[in-house]
Amino acid sequence: MAIGTADVLFKLSTTTATAGNTDAQGNVNNSLGKYISTTQITDATLNNLFDDVSGDDNAASDVEYRCFFVHNNHATLPWTTCYMWLSAETAGGANAALNYDGTGARPVGTTLQQAGTVANEDAAPSGTGTAWSTATTKATGVLLGTIGAGSCIAVWMRRSATNSTAVDSDDATCRIEGDTSA
Repeated sequence: MAIGTADVLFKLSTTTATAGNTDAQGNVNNSLGKYISTTQITDATLNNLFDDVSGDDNAASDVEYRCFFVHNNHATLPWTTCYMWLSAETAGGANAALNYDGTGARPVGTTLQQAGTVANEDAAPSGTGTAWSTATTKATGVLLGTIGAGSCIAVWMRRSATNSTAVDSDDATCRIEGDTSA
């Protein structure tokens, strides 16, 4: 059976684990790389990846980063030619951008580090793709490549406050598509 929606999981990262998919991440502000956590990102929920932009952060045009993982939970099939892009973004608020982690796809439960890490949410990750993407279509999206069965790949999101007027429910939505056999 082909890879379906239920086979693709989005999970927060954790810097405190010693292997992938072993520890939960209880605070989105600590989703700063290293290993995939057991905590899935809750779709269509406020603050599921970033906290609110405070007035001071907005005035300072604060930039923050988060690492999350795309997990191919299919038992046997690799997910190939995967692209990710921003499918929706609230106008007038903070700006979002995506990049891939240069570590590449790794088995979910490995003890090998699965992503780079940053010291705090204000530190830009190194070892990422060549440019941050604000692509809004698959054709111009970030190529993640192949995610093997039972494997994951790390993605970084950058949120840049713009010193804008207050925006209620300021958000961005990512979409990912790839190919599958069967």
